[in-house]
Amino acid sequence: MKLKISRRVSAIQPSATLAIAGIARELKAKGQPVLSFSAGEPDFASPEGALAAARNAMDRGETRYTANSGIPELKRAIAGYYKTRFDLDYAPSEIIVSSGAKQVLYQAGQTLADLDDEVLLPNPAWVSYVEQVRLADAGEVIIDTSSTGFIPTRDGMESALSKKTVGMIINTPNNPTGVVYGRDTLEMLADVARQNDLWIIYDEIYERLTYGEAKHYNILQIAPDLRDRVIIVNGVSKAYSMTGWRIGYALGPKEAIAKMDDIQSHLSSNATSIAQWASVGAIESGESYIESNRREFERRRDLLMDLLSGVEGLRLERPDGAFYAFIDVRNSSVPDDNEFCRRILEEKFVALVPGDAFFAPGYVRMSYACSEDDIREGAERIKEFLRG
Repeated sequence: MKLKISRRVSAIQPSATLAIAGIARELKAKGQPVLSFSAGEPDFASPEGALAAARNAMDRGETRYTANSGIPELKRAIAGYYKTRFDLDYAPSEIIVSSGAKQVLYQAGQTLADLDDEVLLPNPAWVSYVEQVRLADAGEVIIDTSSTGFIPTRDGMESALSKKTVGMIINTPNNPTGVVYGRDTLEMLADVARQNDLWIIYDEIYERLTYGEAKHYNILQIAPDLRDRVIIVNGVSKAYSMTGWRIGYALGPKEAIAKMDDIQSHLSSNATSIAQWASVGAIESGESYIESNRREFERRRDLLMDLLSGVEGLRLERPDGAFYAFIDVRNSSVPDDNEFCRRILEEKFVALVPGDAFFAPGYVRMSYACSEDDIREGAERIKEFLRG
């Protein structure tokens, strides 16, 4: 008798970014000279403050279960960070710590979305948003932003509304485009939510990584009246180069956070105790570390732009945040993004992510969270590939 797989799970598509990163690792293990620009993972070591805090926690025997929603020390550190950075006040009961921001997003979706609800998603959108909306038995409504520089507009948002619309997921700085939403855009999004009684999941995991004149705003700095309908998502993975520690967190209304805590109590219980203490150390001592890394990412961004701008068949705009370039390949010799990524991995051992995974066919995402040497070599291989 064949094992029956549920319809809900059968419909899930695997993460394209993780799948390509896995293929790249397998090829590299076989001795191939693979350059992976697929994963959103900084190549810096975690900050010494995080490592020291983890060592001290282990020496103290902090290796048991913690409070399900996170240790008080980490909640205080998160609250202090948001007070200092955004002048927002959150109590411990309004904060939850989970095993990565991805888990936080899942629990938020399960808490806020219901059967047949609709959730607005400006595209390009990170690969997991849609699958998590579907896991809540809700439906995504993709809003095309390709003609407006990947910035959502009021007309685009309002034309997507229906009687089933309950909320929106907003991500800035954006993965995969590197676009940073300005004040006017956030005011518009807040007003659409306000006028239509919508909730907002505000994913700002890349908020410390902006470049040039670009400035990141927390949406509650602009629309404080929406505090009771906004869940903020963040974590230590990107700013502190702590992807493997798996610590994400959310700040939001007490009732919603409590329900997310209930889900977590049955899903995973507390995040790893040592990783939580490491995150306390990172947040409390990592400001100079963050700024040093931000400057390095900006140098890498500028290098990549210098190397690929003007290459025949490619079009790319200078990203203002995160650590991705979103490259238009529709006028290249291989205009199909999936074919482009498959062939360049097979022929030149360069791992990129197809834009189709982000609801933006015809583009490829290239992470510059890697060394300058890899960026130079990767750009040269891309040019060779396009020359045939």
